[in-house]
Amino acid sequence: MSAAARARRLDERAEIVVLEQSDYVSFANCGLPYHLSGEIERRDDLLLHTPASLGAALALDVRTGHRVTAIDRAARTVSVTAGADRYDLAYDALLLSPGAVAVRPPIDGLDHPAVHALRTIPDLDGVDEHVRRLVDERAERPRAVVIGAGFIGLEAVEALVARGLEVDVVELADHVLPPLDAELAPLLADELTARVVGLYLGVSAQALNTGSGSALSVVLSDGTQLSADLVLVNVGVRPASELARDAGLELGRHGAIRVDEDQRTSDPHIWAVGDAVEVVHAVTGAVGPVPLAGPANRQGRRAADSMLGRRTTPQAAVLGTAIIRMFGLTAAVTGASQLTLARAGIAHEVVRIHPGHHARYFPGAEQIHLVASFAPDGRLLGAQAVGRDGVDKRIDVLATALRAGMTADDLAELELAYAPPYGSAKDPVNMLGFVAQNVLDGTTPQWHPSDLDDVLADTLVLDVRSQSEFDRGHLKGALHIPHTELRGRLDEVHTAADGRPVSVHCASGVRSHIATRVLLAAGVDARNLSGGWLTLTAVRPDLIA
Repeated sequence: MSAAARARRLDERAEIVVLEQSDYVSFANCGLPYHLSGEIERRDDLLLHTPASLGAALALDVRTGHRVTAIDRAARTVSVTAGADRYDLAYDALLLSPGAVAVRPPIDGLDHPAVHALRTIPDLDGVDEHVRRLVDERAERPRAVVIGAGFIGLEAVEALVARGLEVDVVELADHVLPPLDAELAPLLADELTARVVGLYLGVSAQALNTGSGSALSVVLSDGTQLSADLVLVNVGVRPASELARDAGLELGRHGAIRVDEDQRTSDPHIWAVGDAVEVVHAVTGAVGPVPLAGPANRQGRRAADSMLGRRTTPQAAVLGTAIIRMFGLTAAVTGASQLTLARAGIAHEVVRIHPGHHARYFPGAEQIHLVASFAPDGRLLGAQAVGRDGVDKRIDVLATALRAGMTADDLAELELAYAPPYGSAKDPVNMLGFVAQNVLDGTTPQWHPSDLDDVLADTLVLDVRSQSEFDRGHLKGALHIPHTELRGRLDEVHTAADGRPVSVHCASGVRSHIATRVLLAAGVDARNLSGGWLTLTAVRPDLIA
């Protein structure tokens, strides 16, 4: 619909026909979980336009319930089915926007009426009706199992909890929200368990067995059985590219439609946009589908320009910027994750900080857990954040910085809005730049949570937190010297180290940065733990006493 609307604004004389196989056009599928939860009260608020409104405002011929079954590229026609009617429609320029379809995992029993997906308006209606019936008919709280802990799955969890259901989550990956770095995911897991959501990670659903009445038993790969009155399956999507494939258009190895920088397919008279097309990842250069609303809308606008012979802005590589609210937390990502960079063989340094979202001295400051990866030359490669406030602002700034090719030096010098209720004189984005500068130029050598076993075996661990923090939990064999006492106790460090390197840590990495600088000045081979005890215990919860 973005393409159709743009085309009309560019050419009042063009004949523009939109064929949609469902009953709905231009609906807000990103809003579906929020109607399910009750936050968006009116279902019709999700219907951004109707065929009538589009016809009145833009003179578009929008035909719902019309399914395109074939493309004849030689004749430049499409075959259309509308109920019992069949007809061919000619085109000068054809745009394909078939989107994606939900992946159907190999689970026995998926045809049970208690099993739903959440991707379309009919999906929403089915889930909502099922939940209403459960809540009305059941004396005890109904139980739901959500299979897949990605963005949609977690939004659905929040919605179902809001509706009064007990919810279990099953995720094949070893942590919730797999695109998130493993060190940040425990923050989301803690938020879920605080809401009494059951987590079953690193396992898959194998079968759905019918129990007493309408209840199901979800059988997991480890033998666990979860009772459920409702099962919601959201394990991802795949490009709906069959029509393009059957027409002989070129597809990529992931089954998405291959397009050029103007959204044109391998046929010069056919364009394609949205979840069904290939895009290039801006950081890794990987090619494949990225089902996000923002890029899809921009592709529609670009395709319309190209179809009407106008100058276009070539399609930019996609950053994969995404965000989710989950109860009281927000998690957001942009660019490449640590795992993606490692798999692509891209050299990078990771920095981690835990600042307040605004000035600490102003009431209400919330901690943001912020992770960013930088190339050896200082270029930002990716960033992720979790927190209760201020996450969206920082990720948007960092996504802009990524698009602009900014470096750690650039982040350090960004001039961002500051007043105590909104930020700090040294914003978290600036702090990422400062820390990355120190790491990249060798001012502060660092070690990472993944290095822990080697650190314990080959180095002296120096804990520079306060006595009370140390008493609440510490690494076995660690030497404890508060950072304010370190300058007067350097002899103790030399003696304990006995020629070994010293691995320093505090709670977040700030005090240990100071301590590391003190030790380096004293001739000690020292390095600082990136992210401190907060990150270390997120990765290794077994360390918490």
